[in-house]
Amino acid sequence: MALVAPMSKYRRNTFILWIVLCLGFAAYCVYDGYSSEEFIKKHTDADGNPNATLVFNQKAPFVLVPVAGLMGLYLVVISRKKIVADDSALVIDDKVSIAYDSIKKIDRTHFDSKGHFTISYAGPQDKEIDRKLSDRDYDNLEQILDHLVAKMS
Repeated sequence: MALVAPMSKYRRNTFILWIVLCLGFAAYCVYDGYSSEEFIKKHTDADGNPNATLVFNQKAPFVLVPVAGLMGLYLVVISRKKIVADDSALVIDDKVSIAYDSIKKIDRTHFDSKGHFTISYAGPQDKEIDRKLSDRDYDNLEQILDHLVAKMS
């Protein structure tokens, strides 16, 4: 039976929050920069030249909306990331496969307080590699840690 730790809700919700904030601020800037006659009059000099605040409110939406779109695309890409612990190896994001017999140590001193642990394992040419796994990146990490400790002993 394989244990799966998908991308965390914390990370997904953080991206969604930033996307909503970018789009909300872009809507606010569009209103102030193009629709609010009082704001436009206040931030225009006698010659009809806009000051820096009005220029910012008119140009910011053209940056904020694409940034929100890029964050949405990145969210779609990272939503497929996961950790799978099966009978023979720990597979991280379908890229890194760590055999249980190559794991040297597991440092879980900060797991209860900070939510992360570090795996030290033998990589290519027996070079020791440290990999930090955090509960802010993956849900269900406690079961993965328990499974790893059981496989180590």
